[in-house]
Amino acid sequence: MTAAIPGWRSGIPDPMGDIIVAIGANLPGQDGAAPLATCRMAVAALDGICGLSLVATSGWWETAPEPPDPRSPWYVNGVARLRGEADPAGLLAALQAIEAAAGRVRPYPNAPRTLDLDIIAMGRLVRAAPDPVIPHPRAHLRRFVLEPLREVWPGWTHPETGDTVEALLSELPPAPMRPAG
Repeated sequence: MTAAIPGWRSGIPDPMGDIIVAIGANLPGQDGAAPLATCRMAVAALDGICGLSLVATSGWWETAPEPPDPRSPWYVNGVARLRGEADPAGLLAALQAIEAAAGRVRPYPNAPRTLDLDIIAMGRLVRAAPDPVIPHPRAHLRRFVLEPLREVWPGWTHPETGDTVEALLSELPPAPMRPAG
């Protein structure tokens, strides 16, 4: 019999539950690389992180900042789909190390950034605390996350609500987005 793992909704672990990581940037990297180049570098760094393997990467999207900020450049956004088992806190620390290597600083909430990596979902894991909160508490409200997520996992369902990515997108208002690069 399989032991229950705290945080798993069903109490039964899903060892091959795919992991979704959102990728974004709107400032040049500390090496001067354009945001799209930094995002591509991040994807390369994700393959093998915490023993995970890269399954798919979405196309890249240019998106307006949310919340709107006329001083902030548009973002490049995408999503990576990873497979394997990882400790949420360990994965968060590894993602933050990649961000730091790209020159990420956090002067204030929603500040422009050289790189942003967010865990959107880890299989069917539902976890309110400690950090990271999973699924990401605002991902279902962000077209710039859901559009690329649909590309890499069209059948994805939200672990808490059971809503499909299509249903979540249908509830969102249009947002300024265009294919990048």
